Amino acid sequence: MSRVSLSDTSVTLLRQLWDQYGPLMFHQSGGCCDGSSPMCYPAGDFLTSDSDVLLGVFDIGDTGAGSADPKTIEFWMSREQFQYWSHTHLTVDVVKGRGSGFSVEAPEGVRFMIRSRLMQETLPFA
Repeated sequence: MSRVSLSDTSVTLLRQLWDQYGPLMFHQSGGCCDGSSPMCYPAGDFLTSDSDVLLGVFDIGDTGAGSADPKTIEFWMSREQFQYWSHTHLTVDVVKGRGSGFSVEAPEGVRFMIRSRLMQETLPFA
């Protein structure tokens, strides 16, 4: 069962950012300040560990005719934060405004944000 998804607007922005920065990744921390916003980094710029949970992997590659180029983006969350959000489905969306200077969308005048809803059923998550 999927626990995280991307809005159409975020897919469009992620494709643009991929063209600028190459492969990308998300991390959702449990910290203060920007801790409630998913941070988007060039893949590998944020080091994950066993204190993080891989919630999902997205393929934002163009699925048009003749295109088989995968563009995968991992979505990581701190294990501590996941304990609080384990009963919710998360959707990564985009809104106007300034986010963190560390997240690659910041110069675009937009920021990624999480929209959440309670899941009807929750399955154990490894």
